[in-house]
Amino acid sequence: IKDPQSINKIKELNPELIILCAYGQIIPKEILDIPKYGALNIHPSLLPKYRGASPIHAAILNGDTETGVTIILMDEQLDHGPIISNFQFTISNKITYKELSDKLVNAAADLLVKTLFNWIEGKREPKPQNHNKATFCKIIKKENGKIDWNKSAQEIERMVRAFEVWPNAFTFWNDKQLKILEAEVVNKKTENKPGKVFLDENKNLSVQTGNGVLILRQVQLEGKKPMSCGSFLNGHPEIIGSILK
Repeated sequence: IKDPQSINKIKELNPELIILCAYGQIIPKEILDIPKYGALNIHPSLLPKYRGASPIHAAILNGDTETGVTIILMDEQLDHGPIISNFQFTISNKITYKELSDKLVNAAADLLVKTLFNWIEGKREPKPQNHNKATFCKIIKKENGKIDWNKSAQEIERMVRAFEVWPNAFTFWNDKQLKILEAEVVNKKTENKPGKVFLDENKNLSVQTGNGVLILRQVQLEGKKPMSCGSFLNGHPEIIGSILK
């Protein structure tokens, strides 16, 4: 976007307003100064919380019970500009990335419609963010999905929901990647070491974590299709007693 050709193209268009959503580059001042109504950014968090590239993942990973959408007047810094409007709502502790993303998209569309004309007519006064309360989230990389079984069952289950689209929460068994696509937390103690696979009293495929037990509901072995853990266990009974890496 900082390429002179890109800047000249936008100058030729001479927009009165620019709106951005899920755009991964910092917009230079030369472009921000073009539209008379400014450049607005729709961000899927309650700014200044979760500035950056992965606010939806962060909300799930941190077990937040509320989130929302914020529309800001853009400046030259990352998700830093003054707030024009926002919308807040509660979320369940079982919500997945897909579900939360859909909710945020719908909330953003509604908020933009309600905000836009008031902004153009000068009825909205942007309010500076409290930069002292700013938190940041980074770009999600493949390695972020690797499960550390010393973490709590609750933390790992949140990973499963947060990373369901990409990169998935995954571990290794017999030198093959095993994706955990659906899981459930059981807060109980066993004598097993973290990563140990066992059957609980109800014959559920379970893994001991650093705190609590994770019941696996759906998995996908490298090179195979997703399957229920009952079906997986029928084909791979030897997983019982192994240590996931």
